[in-house]
Amino acid sequence: MTQTPGDPLPLDAQLCFSLYSTTIAINRLYKPMLDSLGVTYPQYLVLSTLWEKDGQTISAIADRLALEPSTITPLMKRLEAAGFVSRQRNPADERQVNVFMTAKGKGLRREASCLTDALLENSGLKVEEMVALNDQVRRLRGALTRA
Repeated sequence: MTQTPGDPLPLDAQLCFSLYSTTIAINRLYKPMLDSLGVTYPQYLVLSTLWEKDGQTISAIADRLALEPSTITPLMKRLEAAGFVSRQRNPADERQVNVFMTAKGKGLRREASCLTDALLENSGLKVEEMVALNDQVRRLRGALTRA
């Protein structure tokens, strides 16, 4: 089949579909492991942000994840109820809520390394290839965000 100008590309030729379907496949791979850890994928992303730097504000976490603070707040409430984080109002600015890892949340970091191991093992890629692919996708995201 030949492509004529103006015809949409087949799905497999569309980068957006490749990224979308890959994200779904990664989430399916991660789900049993996340279930055993007691967190959802969005909660894992919030925890990963806090593992990078503890004590961040809700707004900073939302910015890091490219989400709205109103999306982060319910996740935070569930993480706090599960004992992974604690939220504290900033005494210098009562409007800000800082989020801190608890011992339970910090301990989960080591257990969550199974996600990276499983992705690498199941991808068939070498570490260097995975790093290069991630770099390309991050550059693409940056370019599209700036556009």
